[in-house]
Amino acid sequence: MATTVSDGGRGPERYRAAQRGLSRLLVRDVRGLRRLILPSRLRTSVPDWIAAVQAVVDQYAQTSAALGAEFYEAQRDAAGVTGPFTVPVADPPPEKKSEAGLRWATKDVWQREPDAATPAQLEPLDVRLEQAEKKAELVAQKLVTDTGRSTVLRAVRQDRQATAWARSAALGACAFCKMLASRGAVFAQDTVDFQAHDGCHCGVIPVFAGQRFEPSPQAAEWARLYQEYAAGHSGSQLARFRRALAEHDSNPLPGSF
Repeated sequence: MATTVSDGGRGPERYRAAQRGLSRLLVRDVRGLRRLILPSRLRTSVPDWIAAVQAVVDQYAQTSAALGAEFYEAQRDAAGVTGPFTVPVADPPPEKKSEAGLRWATKDVWQREPDAATPAQLEPLDVRLEQAEKKAELVAQKLVTDTGRSTVLRAVRQDRQATAWARSAALGACAFCKMLASRGAVFAQDTVDFQAHDGCHCGVIPVFAGQRFEPSPQAAEWARLYQEYAAGHSGSQLARFRRALAEHDSNPLPGSF
């Protein structure tokens, strides 16, 4: 008898909770490094801070990858899949990628001539540093969570028993994430492009041969709202879907309350 898999089952919910808990610890540690930035020595202290944050990201990315591997193995066992398979654990993000993200986070810190500065760059230094820290936290979170997602996606692609994957979105996710999660297991086995934004906590749900995907009640509701209010309106689907969620979804969109 074919088994069912859902984006709202106990396994996906536990995995998403574990990744969110990891993100909270990551943000705590990144904030603790703020003391390394010395306002009187920005040119020398900011690079030291970037290097320290990169080290923390690498550490947490390894844990994120391990959580992804454990989740995949548990889902495989639950599906009754036979035959050996070793999950290909993803490496931490490349140094150039994490450095580029953190340099973007601090781009408004540096003093500029008033006629060449953006409004953000004209703020007092303490405000600019605070904003840089918030951006860095989001960058770090995405880098770490992406490593776990990449681990699951690689496993789906290499496992002969896997056939597809679905997106799992949190109840309070944004309209973009809910829209993709509402589509169910439509992503082919070799689809490795997972679109995620900073702060995204969506997960990857593997589907194996002989399994039937059953959307969670919330994903089914999102699919209904999309079909009723957004489908067929080329170019404005996301905007229409966002309005429908704000008016009819029992789980409010971020910033709508």
